[in-house]
Amino acid sequence: MTKSRTKDIVYIAMFAMIIAVCSWISIPTVIPFTLQTFGVFLTVSLLGGKRGTASVAIYLLLGLIGVPVFANFKSGIGTLLGATGGYIIGFIFTAIVMWAFERICIKRAWFLPVAMAIGLLVCYAFGTAWFMIVYAKTSGTMGIWSALTLCVFPYLLPDAAKIALATLLTKRLRKVIDRDN
Repeated sequence: MTKSRTKDIVYIAMFAMIIAVCSWISIPTVIPFTLQTFGVFLTVSLLGGKRGTASVAIYLLLGLIGVPVFANFKSGIGTLLGATGGYIIGFIFTAIVMWAFERICIKRAWFLPVAMAIGLLVCYAFGTAWFMIVYAKTSGTMGIWSALTLCVFPYLLPDAAKIALATLLTKRLRKVIDRDN
């Protein structure tokens, strides 16, 4: 295995664990306030689309097989199939959207926070639709406005702050990551 390939594997694993640590920083609510999205933003921004998406996928697989990497130290298929599982699965869509923006707008300074915001909107859409389906099966139907009020609106400002912080840190840390490659 080449030195470059080994570094890629180490970075992918390390950032999967950074996302896990970010998920453990949590304020428990119906959908916990965590730093998971911040971890996803930072991971894809620093590692790039291919390695970043791989890192997010590893994070999801670790949780799927029972390693307690999700918010409140949860894991397993039950968590992913539960009411908030769509948001966790949505992280992979966030990474893919950011990767697509990277391919299209690689040298433009404005692309990073825009890519994060659009990736987050995709995660919100997938997670909220998932939440409504699971909620309907367990507790009765919920309208879109009620779901957004519960699942999205309270998170808009904290997530905007995460985007700003991830953008700032990416600009500072990217030099270190690029120098190491």
